[in-house]
Amino acid sequence: MLSKRKKTLAINKSKKHDTDTGSPEVQATLLSKRIDELSDHLKKNPKDKHSRKGLLGLVSKRRAHLKYLKNKSIKRYNDLVKMLGLKK
Repeated sequence: MLSKRKKTLAINKSKKHDTDTGSPEVQATLLSKRIDELSDHLKKNPKDKHSRKGLLGLVSKRRAHLKYLKNKSIKRYNDLVKMLGLKK
């Protein structure tokens, strides 16, 4: 689970304006942070099947946000992917 401090730092890193919490960039960033934490948990607890299913759901949501952003603006998509370190 993301702490309030980690969530605030992630939002500040990818927000587009002061009150931005719902843009695809922010949502994908928060999902990426949750995915990272859940991946670490699953490395320590490989038999936790319920968390694995949750992880797959988070990956699916992040993929949907990224797909939306790619269709909306390829430049914003490329910037976000580069910032998150997902490709290349």
